[in-house]
Amino acid sequence: MHPNPAFRDTETAHNIRFARERGFGILAAARDGPPPMSHVPFLLSEDGSTADLHLVRSNPILRLLKDPIAVRIAVSGPDGYVSPDWYEIPDRVPTWNYVAVHLNGTLETRPQSELRALLDRQSTFYEARLLPKPPWTAEKMSDDALARMMRMMRMMRMIVPCRMRVQAIDRTWKLKQNKPDEVRLRASDRIGSDGFGVDTQALSALMRDALE
Repeated sequence: MHPNPAFRDTETAHNIRFARERGFGILAAARDGPPPMSHVPFLLSEDGSTADLHLVRSNPILRLLKDPIAVRIAVSGPDGYVSPDWYEIPDRVPTWNYVAVHLNGTLETRPQSELRALLDRQSTFYEARLLPKPPWTAEKMSDDALARMMRMMRMMRMIVPCRMRVQAIDRTWKLKQNKPDEVRLRASDRIGSDGFGVDTQALSALMRDALE
């Protein structure tokens, strides 16, 4: 994470809320050599203490899970390049603004009997974000199709439920907090209108919100 404390001064609850609402990140496991990594959706508890997810049987991370292992989930928000010209003050250099929250802890497998409930909780959480669309539920599948799918999962054990015990949360909200307000406003305007990156409009709004 970024070493500048100005970019890390956010409350734990704010970071939990961000990671919980985002619900998607890069899972990395600790081991000798390059760490295996996987993009995963997850369900973070309201208090940020656990994150539930599932992994396909062939995932290399799952092969390490004979016992709980140390892992990290990197959750990314909007990001974008910042041109020094946008500051309208001299002697500045280019940089990149971004939001990132890291969940650190241990990962363990859960009983296969918990898989159906986990999948139902995940779809319920994600579908609620699509309101006013009527949410999709497993009940929309025919009994035969649902039974076949669950039977195949049980027989082949293709998907394995897992739980991460979160022990620490790191964060970086690099939104130009080390610049005067008027400079940050100019950069915010330009990154929203002319910038490139991921969701620069949202990044511009966060830069403005950080002034309040």
